[in-house]
Amino acid sequence: MAIFLPALAGAQTRGTVQVVKDPLIDTLMSRRTSLNKGISTGGGGEETSSGYRVQIFFGSSRQAAYDAQAKLNEEYPELRTYISYSEPNFKVRAGDFRTRLEAQKLVQEIRPMFTSLFIIPEKINPQKTDPSND
Repeated sequence: MAIFLPALAGAQTRGTVQVVKDPLIDTLMSRRTSLNKGISTGGGGEETSSGYRVQIFFGSSRQAAYDAQAKLNEEYPELRTYISYSEPNFKVRAGDFRTRLEAQKLVQEIRPMFTSLFIIPEKINPQKTDPSND
């Protein structure tokens, strides 16, 4: 009995836990978040979200893809365009639209310029903010 009493008495007392954390852990956690954002967008550091783009060209000619991109950029210089290559075809897509309706408006505007237009659901880049408006 003399052996168990001190053990029971010690088990009944509550202690405090002190966590000692290196301040660099917080720095690494925030850095990890920013690096993960960069990986998801191909290293640009921008966030992406789901949205739509309008495909204006699909074909095997690189020059025709660049010509289609230049033609659209001439009429809509503020619109972002993207060229991708998936062997053996090039795709030219335009815009970063949050809704299908916004993409549809562009399709109606450029239908006379391009023969085949498709609205593609895709990861889009956020709109650029103007720092002078802050």
